[in-house]
Amino acid sequence: MQLEGKKILLGITGSIAAFKAVTLLRLLIKEGAEVRVILTPYASNFVTKTTLSVLSDYPVYSDFSDDNSSWNSHVEMGSWPDYFIISPVTANTMAKMVNGNADNLLVATYLSAKCPVFFAPAMDLDMYKHPSTQINVNILQEYGNILIEPETGELASGLSGKGRMSEPEKILELLAAHSSKKKS
Repeated sequence: MQLEGKKILLGITGSIAAFKAVTLLRLLIKEGAEVRVILTPYASNFVTKTTLSVLSDYPVYSDFSDDNSSWNSHVEMGSWPDYFIISPVTANTMAKMVNGNADNLLVATYLSAKCPVFFAPAMDLDMYKHPSTQINVNILQEYGNILIEPETGELASGLSGKGRMSEPEKILELLAAHSSKKKS
């Protein structure tokens, strides 16, 4: 269990690839990590808070306050994890991250993060190769974030090309390798 005792914050954005985040969550927990989840408002169109809460054994956050009007502090959430993985991340969320547009809990937490941040883009091939998206990917890397390259293959649109979110097993491997590298 390569991630034993690691605290991981999993951010999920509104992409059809969000279904893969459920598998990623399960794999992280299986490796011994404690995982908490933040959804963007659109992510819940693809995965449910209930599913993610049951699997993680923690409440799932998607807004600055919960149903009881309790404040969900992005500052505390940004200070908590050893790693922050945003997977999948849409072009929209990447643009918000680059520009500091903290209009949702996930981006506000990202801006407060004190740990390595991994981001796994997922979008159609034309969106991914668009110059604005490529600029944002490069800027996020310049900020010190770690890109998990999207894969080439069949996309939800029916087209084929680069833009598929990396498979959860590969993301787990990259995170475990990074964790091992930090230990040595």
